[in-house]
Amino acid sequence: MTSASHTPLSPADTSAEDRSGSSFRRLLKFGIVGSAGYLWDTGTVYALLPVLGLGTATLVAYFVAATLNWMANRFWTFGDVGRHEHPVLQWLRFLTANSLGFFLNRGTVYALFYFEPFCREYPFIALAAGSFAGMFANFALSKRLVFRERPPNSALDLAEIATGVVSAELPDAEESGPAGSDARS
Repeated sequence: MTSASHTPLSPADTSAEDRSGSSFRRLLKFGIVGSAGYLWDTGTVYALLPVLGLGTATLVAYFVAATLNWMANRFWTFGDVGRHEHPVLQWLRFLTANSLGFFLNRGTVYALFYFEPFCREYPFIALAAGSFAGMFANFALSKRLVFRERPPNSALDLAEIATGVVSAELPDAEESGPAGSDARS
């Protein structure tokens, strides 16, 4: 039974605890998608290894796994936000935003290949270490730059969101002027 006085909360009314719980759930989902991504990554490396060699197969596999991860995150992890944008543009921004994670991930993988012969023989170990190395950076960047409640209006708006000058969330009523224009203009 619901009370007649109960009204749904707006994003501005949600408590920090609600937002942190949502953030934790998203991180957990992101980790699950990342685990599936590790399997896609590893499977692609092993499938392409005889044809392309270890180095090239590892590079190609990253983009296969990143694309599948983006799709799963778009529809499951961040399914309630960020689906108002053109998918190709969002996918490109996902790859761009996760470039730090790419360098952490593949930097770890290639370092292990180079310094640890055991990892060249069993690449799945280096791939797991690389996945873990890039996960937290990828989550933070995906949440802030890719899957947002509102799309950026311009490149400047995207840069301001990326640097934290403005929030990636929907602006409060007092912050926006007519038709949702930004009050900073």
